[in-house]
Amino acid sequence: MSKEKKEPNPIDVHVGGKVRLKRTMMSMSQEKLGDSLGVTFQQVQKYEKGVNRIGASRLQQIAAVLNVPVSFFFDGAPGLEADTAAGMSEADSSSYVTDFLSTAEGLQLNRSFVKIKDPQVRKKIIDLVRSLSDEE
Repeated sequence: MSKEKKEPNPIDVHVGGKVRLKRTMMSMSQEKLGDSLGVTFQQVQKYEKGVNRIGASRLQQIAAVLNVPVSFFFDGAPGLEADTAAGMSEADSSSYVTDFLSTAEGLQLNRSFVKIKDPQVRKKIIDLVRSLSDEE
């Protein structure tokens, strides 16, 4: 009898992704968050990947350290939002944004983009990115 590797629950993966997103937006290391929670950075990694489920009291601690309401971690969670008229659920849209901002490139791009004050320059950057992508 072989052991099958159990896939993480999609909600746990989503919540962990939101922890990682907020932590990286604050330029906080996994080690610093772990120290604040009294756990190792490896434990923080497991939380962020959804491998280890975050208990209610631990999630409350994380929310306090990251200065967000607990509900932040569930915004856009799979199965919690109704489909929109566009055919893509808000959860899918939110997950897409969370996934993008969870990458180093996405975070750098976002940080730099929001610092651009001129709306015309921001529009030109969007046009440039669209022209470089396969977007129709």
